[in-house]
Amino acid sequence: MNGAGAIRASVVVAAALAVIAATLSLPVNAGNTEARDVVAKLDAEFQAAVKVNDVNTMERILGEDMILVLGNGSTNTRAELIQEARDKAYIYERQEEDPSTQTVRVWGDTAIVTARLWVKGAIRGKPFDRHLWFSDVYVHTPNGWRYVFGQASLHLPDESAK
Repeated sequence: MNGAGAIRASVVVAAALAVIAATLSLPVNAGNTEARDVVAKLDAEFQAAVKVNDVNTMERILGEDMILVLGNGSTNTRAELIQEARDKAYIYERQEEDPSTQTVRVWGDTAIVTARLWVKGAIRGKPFDRHLWFSDVYVHTPNGWRYVFGQASLHLPDESAK
């Protein structure tokens, strides 16, 4: 790993640890139904925006320093996700949470959405069809809930292989 890669990896680890530490230090508010409902709908809105490359909605939901860590260890910043949407690098046929898999947990001003996602489409012309698990971290700010950190699993095995 080169120097820039090591620094980026360190930033990702530090961000993840900061989110975990902040989450653990807040009082549990898992019963906050209103916050859970708002964040659940916001995450579904974000997934729908990604599906159609809706840059405006993505910009509104994503925190300024948001980072996404993929199952292979690579990362995407907010700017990179927005640029991919502008470029229409991904053309989705499907980009939806599998029914009944979404869980939202709220601790104070932090919420974590976990769900299984089905993505099908093409990236720069190459087709893909896969399922994965993700966790999205939202923080309540003076401007509302913002998606600040995400982590996606490796691609799950084909259903037919089970």
